[in-house]
Formats: sequence, structure tokens, C-alpha cells
Amino acid sequence: MTHASHPDIILRLKRAQGHLASVIEMFAAGRPCLDLAQQLYAVEAAIARAKRELIHDHIEHCLGDSAEDAPATIRELKDITKYL
Repeated sequence: MTHASHPDIILRLKRAQGHLASVIEMFAAGRPCLDLAQQLYAVEAAIARAKRELIHDHIEHCLGDSAEDAPATIRELKDITKYL
């Protein structure tokens, strides 16, 4: 199922992908470890933000619509929040 947030998440992930490619080039160029760690942290944070947006969107739009089956909704909420 496609959500309205998916195009934005895809853009975020593509930016993170480009950033990761730059970090790989930094490794090849022998950049200092502090610079590498900082840039890897930035890539990791960008991916975490995309993941969080996806999960929040799912909770808001998918789980909110399935209130008639509360036990299954709660189970799914528990399952997806372990990825936060």
C-alpha cells in the first residue's frame, strides 16, 4: 500500500544513499576517522528519520482505520514500534 508520505521517504532515502556514497569515497581518500564517524552518523540519522516517518505514518493511517479489531491493532502497534 502506498501512503502520501512514501514519496517524501523515498527522497530522504535517496539523499541518504548519495550521502553514503560520498562517505565511501571519503574512506577511499583516506579522510580522518573523526570526519568519517561524523558523516556515518549523519547517514544513520537520515535513515532513522525516514524509518520513524514511515512508522508514524503507518500508525496514523493504517492502525487508526482498524479500530474495530482492537486486539489485532494493538498487536500490530507493538510489532511495528520495536523498529523505532
